[in-house]
Amino acid sequence: MKRFTIILGILLMFILSASDIFAQCAMCRGTVESSMGNGRNNVGVGLNTGIMYLFVMPYLLVAAIGYFWYRNSKKNQQERDFINSRVRQAFQS
Repeated sequence: MKRFTIILGILLMFILSASDIFAQCAMCRGTVESSMGNGRNNVGVGLNTGIMYLFVMPYLLVAAIGYFWYRNSKKNQQERDFINSRVRQAFQS
């Protein structure tokens, strides 16, 4: 129970400090702050979208490769099981 309370507390701390989650690197943040000071607010939104795109794409690629690998190995396993059952039937007859 004590471990659960500690984990819940740490999780709550991360959730409450969510304002820093969308922060960029120091140079990107400086560019966004200077452009917002000039009155252009759309640069920050585009920068955050680009960062999220670059963040998500490798995970999607790995997930797609993993799915196709799993599907292919499952198909191969079914073929091996079929061949093994046929061999067992041949030896039993």
